Amino acid sequence: QVQLVESGGGLVQAGGSLRLSCAASGRTVSNYIVGWFRQAPAKAREFVAAVSARGSSTAYTDSVKGRFTISRDNTMNTVYLQMNSLKAEDTAVYYCAGGAVLWTFATKEEQYKYWGQGTQVTVSA
Repeated sequence: QVQLVESGGGLVQAGGSLRLSCAASGRTVSNYIVGWFRQAPAKAREFVAAVSARGSSTAYTDSVKGRFTISRDNTMNTVYLQMNSLKAEDTAVYYCAGGAVLWTFATKEEQYKYWGQGTQVTVSA
């Protein structure tokens, strides 16, 4: 079993930056795709970014391209989401997800077996 713990959320002004971390324990996630999803109040959870097992491929939802960067350090069993130029509409609970294996479906939350508890990101306008 894999446990995922997110950290790094908080309150930031629009235009600011945050770096989220997702630390895995229990088993390594180095063989799996890891993704970040987010859920804003009264909205469905949505895909944000994903990184392949070796870190060679990444994917982003259109609204964060050029602002967010996903990366991973498999030696530390940790995945990061660097968020720059934050906007009020980025406000949400951000979830780390792991255990996916098919890159074709990396944006689909149904593929992910393991989920963290989430970390709140609030961007003030």
